[in-house]
Amino acid sequence: MSKINELEKQLLEIIKKESVFKGEFILASGKKSNFYIDMRKTSLHPLGAKLIGEIIFEKIKSFNIDSIGGPTLGADPIVSAVSIASALSEKPIPGFYVRKEAKSHGTMKMIEGIFKSGNRVIIVEDVVTTGSSTLKTIKAVENEGGKIIKIIALVDREEGGSENLKKEGYEFESLFRKSEILQ
Repeated sequence: MSKINELEKQLLEIIKKESVFKGEFILASGKKSNFYIDMRKTSLHPLGAKLIGEIIFEKIKSFNIDSIGGPTLGADPIVSAVSIASALSEKPIPGFYVRKEAKSHGTMKMIEGIFKSGNRVIIVEDVVTTGSSTLKTIKAVENEGGKIIKIIALVDREEGGSENLKKEGYEFESLFRKSEILQ
């Protein structure tokens, strides 16, 4: 078993134990669901964050990118984990996050952190359902001059998000699919 597969196996166990909840939920997409995957319970878990950072960095370190970012709040710990993992390597990657709307005070920015026009970026997400939230993040980054190289989600709920992102011309990968997590 490769190192990355072993790390993914460990991460999947944490996700199953810490992040899956049964009940009635309304998702960000507006859809109703009888389960909820709260990846913050894993991405803010000490070992979960370490594994996420190592796995995603391993997957992106060969890409020619300037920064990594995603939508606040779900992507914040993911961005930090990957950026820290990269700092321990030969290729440090700075991070940023995208607000739902621009601040009305201070810098009045929608994108916070280390990002500038022309950056080649990886977008990270905690969970992708339909892809609509991801597309809003992408639009904000592209409107500021960013070039999206790839999108990586921790979990694909297998409800059309992967297909919608690919249909829009973006490369998409998830570490896990709903079917793997719920089995």
